[in-house]
Amino acid sequence: MKKRTLKIMLLVAVVSFGFFSCKRSSSNNTSKATGWRIDGKDGGFTANTKYKDQETAPGLVFVEGGTFTMGKTQDDPMHDWNNTPNQQHVQSFYMDETEVTNLMYTEYLYWTKTVFPPENENYRNIYTGALPDTLVWRNRLGFNETMTTNYLRHPGYAEYPVVGVNWIQAVQFCQWRTDRVNEAVLEREGYIAKGAKSVDSLSPEATFSTEAYLTDPTKTYGGKIDEYKGRIAEKSNKSKDSTESDSNVYAKRTSGVILPEYRLPTEAEWEYAAKGLDGLREYNNVRGRKKYPWKGEFTRSGNRKRRGDQLANFKNSKGDYGGIAGWSDDGADITARVKSYPPNDFGLYDMAGNVAEWVSDVYRPIVDDEASDFNYYRGNVYTKNVITDEGKSEIVTTSTITLDTLPNGRVMARNLPGQLAETPIDENETYLRTNFDKSDNRNYRDGDVSSSRYFDLFNEDEDGESDAKRMYNAPKHVVGADSTGMLRQYDKSNTRTTLIDDNVRVYKGGSWKDRAYWIDPAQRRAFPEYMATSYIGFRCAMSRVGSKAQGRKSPRK
Repeated sequence: MKKRTLKIMLLVAVVSFGFFSCKRSSSNNTSKATGWRIDGKDGGFTANTKYKDQETAPGLVFVEGGTFTMGKTQDDPMHDWNNTPNQQHVQSFYMDETEVTNLMYTEYLYWTKTVFPPENENYRNIYTGALPDTLVWRNRLGFNETMTTNYLRHPGYAEYPVVGVNWIQAVQFCQWRTDRVNEAVLEREGYIAKGAKSVDSLSPEATFSTEAYLTDPTKTYGGKIDEYKGRIAEKSNKSKDSTESDSNVYAKRTSGVILPEYRLPTEAEWEYAAKGLDGLREYNNVRGRKKYPWKGEFTRSGNRKRRGDQLANFKNSKGDYGGIAGWSDDGADITARVKSYPPNDFGLYDMAGNVAEWVSDVYRPIVDDEASDFNYYRGNVYTKNVITDEGKSEIVTTSTITLDTLPNGRVMARNLPGQLAETPIDENETYLRTNFDKSDNRNYRDGDVSSSRYFDLFNEDEDGESDAKRMYNAPKHVVGADSTGMLRQYDKSNTRTTLIDDNVRVYKGGSWKDRAYWIDPAQRRAFPEYMATSYIGFRCAMSRVGSKAQGRKSPRK
């Protein structure tokens, strides 16, 4: 009898332990605030409690953020005075392993031409606005017609960095890439059916936009998203007993599957990534004494197997772009195939030489570290969604495409059908705020009274804006069109004092056309955002959400 009682007691203990163990194991699905379920099974709030880490998107490598000395701390024979050393901190992010190649860009052109056929007058400027300027290869006293006609599309140059792309085109490529990658992710995860993203089957009004999908997924694919339901939606509608709730038919930010946007890196991010401090923890390197993306003070390799080989593609000297035939100094005369040279410690290729690269910042001679030493960036323009009378976010259609005529006369589409319509923020968003007070912050702390020594002597110019308010009074060329055709009015004012304005962007790194002086990551130059060259390319970046390091959920103790 005693043995039977003992067995019953042990059985009760085991069952109780299992009950409480199960209860503890499911605690992730229970709110710590209310005790309610947060897995959506009761038809209530749903949270992704199984989220592990941000996946590395196609083409990117992880760059763990940290503190570094931005700017040039070594010899500066040019005396530019625009890269004064200052200490900055950048958050972790992702960056393209290589520059964007001709193959990658022509894929973008194919998609654009297929979805928005240029023979349709409504879409003509979308495709032509995305085309690189292949005439950048021409030289008055040089024979470069082979590159003019072949460099972009010939398979021999497929894995070479794309050039002839202006800053605006680079930004639009990043937006296109964001939508295509997230569309593929949603297909993979079962939110949309396989084949839904087929380029040939898409109509111009039914393109996928990440932000539009997150704001109102029912309008995706021109409001026909139900025709492209994936296995998750089908499973949800198949049975009431399904573990999936209606809220999971569409992916949301809380789902954790949609990736942040591809974008151009900031100047601080690019310089930090180029220096490749990940594998070098010596004091001098962290404090800015690192001259190149590789370790050492020279451009040639000290490795026994590659001793004497150049570590980047740049101009060696006057008339020397690649060395003597049969024994090339750097293996290239113009650009080189990506990954032709060793990567830096972050795993990034060609962060010195090959092509210089656009970054997202507006150029100013001084990096204002007094205003910001965390994720420094000049160029913020804050916008909000346009809301219709029905209280819904407005989606761009064929009839509401906005076209911009650039100062050089090129016409480009500012937005595409399927995207969200946006407008600058107003006083409703800025009232009583202390961290920002207007939409366009590109000229923040420029031309205010405290920074203008003779501000009271300046008069208003032709556009009614005083030079005291616009410290950088660059020429304003007017371009427009009327029934007679394109009109161009060149600014011939003799009161202009600079070429710097809010449309001049920073580009970093040296190129195949530059001497070794420019391949120092600290060097910075500027160029109008609407112009392109044969030596400026770009690569994309992506912000990291969550922990600072991959696989690390909390700070080291």
